[in-house]
Amino acid sequence: MEIRNLKTFLRVAALQNFTKAAEELGYSQSNVSVQISQLEREVGFMLFDRIGKNVHLTSYGEALIPYAQRIVSS
Repeated sequence: MEIRNLKTFLRVAALQNFTKAAEELGYSQSNVSVQISQLEREVGFMLFDRIGKNVHLTSYGEALIPYAQRIVSS
């Protein structure tokens, strides 16, 4: 699991927007999508519900936040 993917996950979760997270992190939107997809494959669950341009955390995404924060802050 890459720290970079967890940082990206936390920004997308905070902003609830892939494009805004990409802008803040200096990545392309497609790069953010790839990182989140990689993380979802690793954990085995969808972390976000994607409906059009709207993005919302799933219950699995909510549960991952405190763990991701701990890992990123270490």
